[in-house]
Amino acid sequence: MSLVVPEVLEESCATRQALERLASKWRVLLVYALLAGPQRHAELRRRVEGISQKVLTETLRDMERDGLVERRVVKETPPQHVEYALTDLGKTLQEPLAAICAWATRTAV
Repeated sequence: MSLVVPEVLEESCATRQALERLASKWRVLLVYALLAGPQRHAELRRRVEGISQKVLTETLRDMERDGLVERRVVKETPPQHVEYALTDLGKTLQEPLAAICAWATRTAV
């Protein structure tokens, strides 16, 4: 497999824009957590150690805006229940994340 090197240093480069969206460790960890299937806010907060409620909410909103996550209302009546799931676009990150995990395992000291 040959490496395709786009003009990533240019602001208009699609690869650069994608990297900027995924550069947050919280985004990557949330994608990884959501690969297991739809989850509620509280469950994600328990699974992703160290993330605050505020940062989790903001990150999920940003990911929803970027088309990586969808928010589903499971129960309309109070207390309202909401769950988050990866969109088809979000699921396409599974293979690249698996490659990063494999690389990290091989290079771990």
